[in-house]
Amino acid sequence: MAKKFIEDLVKEMTLEEKLGQMTQLSPEFLGIDPTMDLTGPMNEFNVQPQWLDKIGSTLNGYGARQLRAIQEKNMKESRLHIPILFMGDVVFGYRTGFPIPLAMGCSFNPDNYEKASHIAAKESAASGLHLTFAPMTDLVRDPRWGRVMESTGEDAWLNCQMTKAAVHGFQGDDFKEKGRIAACVKHFAGYGAPWGGRDYNMVDISEGVLREYYLPAYKAAVDAHVAMVMTSFNPVNRIPSSANQWLLRDILRKEWGFEGPVISDYASVDETISHGVARDGAEAAQKCIQAGVDIEMMSTNYLSYVSQLLEEGRLDISLIDEAVTRILELKDALGLFENPYKDASEEDEAALHRCSQHLQAAYDIAVGCPVLLKNQGVLPLGPEVKTIGLAGPFAGCEKTEADESLYLSLKRRLPYANIITAMTEPLGSLQRGIKDVEDQVQAAAEALKDCDVIIAAVGECGEDFGEAASKTCLRLSPNQERLLWALKQTGRPVVMIVHSGRPMEIYPVMDCADGIIQGWHLGCEEGIALADILTGKVNPSGRLTMSIPYNVGQIPVHYNAFNTGRPTQGKDERYISRYLDCPNEALFAFGYGLTYSRFEYSAFETQVLECEGCCPDETVVARAGITVKNVSDRTGTEVVQLYIRDIAAQVVRPVKELRGFNRVELAPGEFRTITFDITREMLAYWNNDGEFVFEPGEFDLMIGSSSADVETARVTIGQSR
Repeated sequence: MAKKFIEDLVKEMTLEEKLGQMTQLSPEFLGIDPTMDLTGPMNEFNVQPQWLDKIGSTLNGYGARQLRAIQEKNMKESRLHIPILFMGDVVFGYRTGFPIPLAMGCSFNPDNYEKASHIAAKESAASGLHLTFAPMTDLVRDPRWGRVMESTGEDAWLNCQMTKAAVHGFQGDDFKEKGRIAACVKHFAGYGAPWGGRDYNMVDISEGVLREYYLPAYKAAVDAHVAMVMTSFNPVNRIPSSANQWLLRDILRKEWGFEGPVISDYASVDETISHGVARDGAEAAQKCIQAGVDIEMMSTNYLSYVSQLLEEGRLDISLIDEAVTRILELKDALGLFENPYKDASEEDEAALHRCSQHLQAAYDIAVGCPVLLKNQGVLPLGPEVKTIGLAGPFAGCEKTEADESLYLSLKRRLPYANIITAMTEPLGSLQRGIKDVEDQVQAAAEALKDCDVIIAAVGECGEDFGEAASKTCLRLSPNQERLLWALKQTGRPVVMIVHSGRPMEIYPVMDCADGIIQGWHLGCEEGIALADILTGKVNPSGRLTMSIPYNVGQIPVHYNAFNTGRPTQGKDERYISRYLDCPNEALFAFGYGLTYSRFEYSAFETQVLECEGCCPDETVVARAGITVKNVSDRTGTEVVQLYIRDIAAQVVRPVKELRGFNRVELAPGEFRTITFDITREMLAYWNNDGEFVFEPGEFDLMIGSSSADVETARVTIGQSR
């Protein structure tokens, strides 16, 4: 609709109607069931009955029937017939379950992330949703934090590529189109760096680190025209994000040009009081509106106190009108004024549920995510394997055919094999760590001792990772470790599959297994995807996007650490930056992953191009190329990775940084030359004068199969200082 329509609508609205648009509640407050008692929730959230027909959006209501009914009631009863905006969390699939984002990152395949996001958009749109609180683009370096599973990893450059893919997958070129929804990037900013890995804890990041590592993925979302931005729970520069004008107005709006609405995270406006930067709800509302939070999620300070703030001159009405305008413009962009129900359809909802095309896509994406960490000749399982032992809480023996469990999938892929199971209770003593199971462990080992191979499906379940699931111990439960050692004692080959939402501390049981697969949680096609990797139908191609530590004492142990004054390379002495009892490096580094193929790198060449000026833009200043050859008898995919290092700068720089990758599938004997362009932007950094700069000088260009396995060439780009 025309801009004038929005302007006229804002002029016609009462203050309470405007504040209703700036408030988000869960759908039960707007429910159509007259028997539902809302007294408790309304008292808890201080919701007044006269506000209910003015609320502008809801969160986490699902289902076409319910949301159409709520919208129909709203359109009949609200004075100005402004449609409600239905929002919800669609993070790794809707009806079709996809791999968790951390696993998606390990695919190094933005196209697949975009495909998964598009399918999730189609399914959720049919269920009545208009916007998803995704993607989560928080940079993560501490696996103690449970929400690392929602991120694509520890590298800012890769996160940018994945973020852009997800935003486009959800929104397409026009989210008014059928099967598209708006995206809301979260959590702005720095939520992935809480002290001690404890959720909702303090975050303290220097501006240089914030600008170079934590902010780029949010900016990538803005550059991809993301519809909405969600604030984080944490402070930035000791000011909570929802009350942080520097973050929301200076950076997000003025520097980056973001024009859409900003929404708080759940009750984070209210939480400015707990943080100690607001004395009461009135000051919380004042500071958050002045900072630029347009929608208050699951608290009612705006509706409760803004009228008073305006009367006292503590707030300007223009800020309210600007916020409401942004909200209405988003509703208009979604086409809700023309069709308040958009794509909500029970028929489409049913047709898309477990449809074959979406399940096939889930499988295609899932097989690219697991990371083969160790293989001492045990994988893939060949036809000589006649008896398979299956143990551990993630074997899936209790699941139905529709669940594609590992147990059923192995039976399907290896119909000639005898599969013997032991200690596969999904939530029993094995996984939860209840004591006195030694007899069960020994009985399991006895039952499986004559198998040709034993598969141990271990890890952590969904309630042990995600929001509010921080841990100080990342080891497998004691009884899972006990089982692995018992299986080791059988003398049979053991393959360990780690199902988790974070890197686990597996070093204590590394020697128990001849093969290790980091399986993550892969969604509805997990079982068949893992079975196909185990049996060699699929050659694994995942690479770690979050380093796996030896132990929690190393954390953070990300690959792109800063140079120190006493580096350890090539030195064997005491007074250097190292541990006495553990290597500095991760057990398995960023970018690492094995395949059933073998690749050789050769003919590493670099070329420096003439260039003028030092603007940190997309001007190509160098090229690096290398030839990769498959020297095995099996077709496989190699993820060729480009890293750079600035040798001397005004500030301390990392030992290496990812700046490119190329997934290349090669048949046996096939070779290909992979070339990367290096731009000034790739070599730029944030200096102490508060700007991104490219400085001519010496750089190491590195290409290899992981951050820990590269070939290096030093080049001089531009005029050295």
